[in-house]
Amino acid sequence: MGAALAEHEDIEAPGLLRRALDLLYLGAGYAAGIFMVAIFAIMMVMSVGRQFAINIPAGDDFASWCMAAMAFLGLAHTFKRGEMIRVGLLLERLHGRTRQAAEIIALGIATVFILYFTRYAAQMAYDSWRFNDVAQGVVAVPLWIPQIGFAGGLAILSIAVIDEMVNVLRGGRPSYEQGSPDETPDEFIERISQGGGG
Repeated sequence: MGAALAEHEDIEAPGLLRRALDLLYLGAGYAAGIFMVAIFAIMMVMSVGRQFAINIPAGDDFASWCMAAMAFLGLAHTFKRGEMIRVGLLLERLHGRTRQAAEIIALGIATVFILYFTRYAAQMAYDSWRFNDVAQGVVAVPLWIPQIGFAGGLAILSIAVIDEMVNVLRGGRPSYEQGSPDETPDEFIERISQGGGG
C-alpha cells in the first residue's frame, strides 16, 4: 500500500506543479491587466481633471511605474501563450530532432540572458530597499516598491522559459507553438484571418 501511495504521489506532484505554474503565469497576466487599467484611470483623471482643477500628485510617475509593471508582469503569460514576437526564420525550416535541438539551444540562450537581467533587476530593487532610495518627484515613494513589478516580472519570465526548456528537453512540443508544427507562416496567417485562433 505504501508503494502504491508513493506512486500516486509521484503522479500527482507534476500535475500540481503544472497547475501552480500555470496559475502563476495567469496571475501575472491578470496583474499586468490591472496595471493597464490603472494607467488608463490615472491618465483619464489627469486629462479630465484639468477641467475641474483636480490633480494627481506625481501622476506621471505613477503612470510610468504602472507601465513598467504592466510590461514586465505580462511577459511570462505572453510567452507561454505564443503571443510574444519570436523570430523563427531558421527554426521554421527545421524538422524533427534538428528542430528540437535548435529549440533547446534557443531556449538555453534565452534562459541565460533572462536570468542575467533578473539577477540585476532583483539586485537593484534590493539595493533601493537597503539604501532607502526614494523617488525624487512630488511624492517620495520608496523606489523598491515600483521596482518589484520589473524584477518580479523578469523572475516569472525566467521560470516560464526554464519550464519551457524542461518541456522541450523531455520531448514535448513548446507551448508557445500554436497550430500545426509543419504549418507555414502563410498558412498561419490564413488560419488566423479565418478566425482559427492563435
